[in-house]
Amino acid sequence: MTQVNDLEASSVYRGCLFWSWFSWSSMSWKFLQEAERKLLSYVQSPYRTRYVNLGPVVEQEDKIWTLEVNNEKHETPIVLLHGFGAGIGLWCMNVDKISNNRRPVYAMDLLGFGRSSRPKFSTDPEQIEQQYVNAIEKWRSEIKLDKFILLGHSFGGYLATAYSIHHPERVHHLILADPWGFPEENKNIKSKIPWWAKGIFYALKSLNPLWPVRFVGPYGQWLVTNLRSDILKKYEPVLGEQTTVVGEYIFQCNSQRATGESAFTTLVTGFGWAKNPMINRIHHLDKRIPITFIYGQNTWMDKSIGEMVKKDVQNCVQIKIIPNAGHHVFADQHEEFNNLVDRICQEKVIETEE
Repeated sequence: MTQVNDLEASSVYRGCLFWSWFSWSSMSWKFLQEAERKLLSYVQSPYRTRYVNLGPVVEQEDKIWTLEVNNEKHETPIVLLHGFGAGIGLWCMNVDKISNNRRPVYAMDLLGFGRSSRPKFSTDPEQIEQQYVNAIEKWRSEIKLDKFILLGHSFGGYLATAYSIHHPERVHHLILADPWGFPEENKNIKSKIPWWAKGIFYALKSLNPLWPVRFVGPYGQWLVTNLRSDILKKYEPVLGEQTTVVGEYIFQCNSQRATGESAFTTLVTGFGWAKNPMINRIHHLDKRIPITFIYGQNTWMDKSIGEMVKKDVQNCVQIKIIPNAGHHVFADQHEEFNNLVDRICQEKVIETEE
């Protein structure tokens, strides 16, 4: 595993020094690094983590924190994009099986999240989306990937789709795990959204959604651990009684400078809908790129979107529903999710080789 030196890490977090000096906050990039290390210690495959320098994409020295698994293998690689407020550590139950000892797996902390740079994004929604697309493309170029399978969860699914529309020549297969940002606004669906999601979306109206985590300072980890204990329980199969590290990781990811949150907030309208819904643009995706939607059976996302896309585009579209899983489908039933993604990747490799 490649270690990042303190000088490089400090340059990424230079915009967060205010929080380091502010005694009320217990934010620390070192605590984040340690929490991530604990989660990734459960990964059995050969891997390394490192910063990928992008140069001036949003600001002058943007860097993306990257997890690389089995990068010496030659099968079609898969790239994982996490959802809102998450980071590479939350894939700890997935990368081994998805890699399956033969496939390179890459996961990144999106700009503005996790251990990646926290640049100040544009205040224009279209420009923000383009900044993310440009960052992913620059990252791809620096990693020297040619074509890959692209998997995005939630907000990551939205960005994965945007990237695939702009750079279809790079994407073998688009896998969307409970993607956010596809439907147009539908006020009738409000009653199906869980209380914690409603709280986030109400907060979006005037503040960044995770401002309470930072506002309560050293009690932020307690807040995450107790209010989102459901997320911690998802990791019991791997972490056992050590699931509190998930709460620590999520807290440290979101106690940093909230530039990713601000960007996401700018993309949102009303009760958590995308200002520019992907359903209105998905037909621009190259018809040769297969699309697979993976939904949790009990998700609060609108599963009918997959069927709508299937009717509206000429792409090969699959829709997979995983029983007894919710929005965090990759963690709720991680074994079934991993096996499904592995099968999808194998099918695409066979198709490519033919």
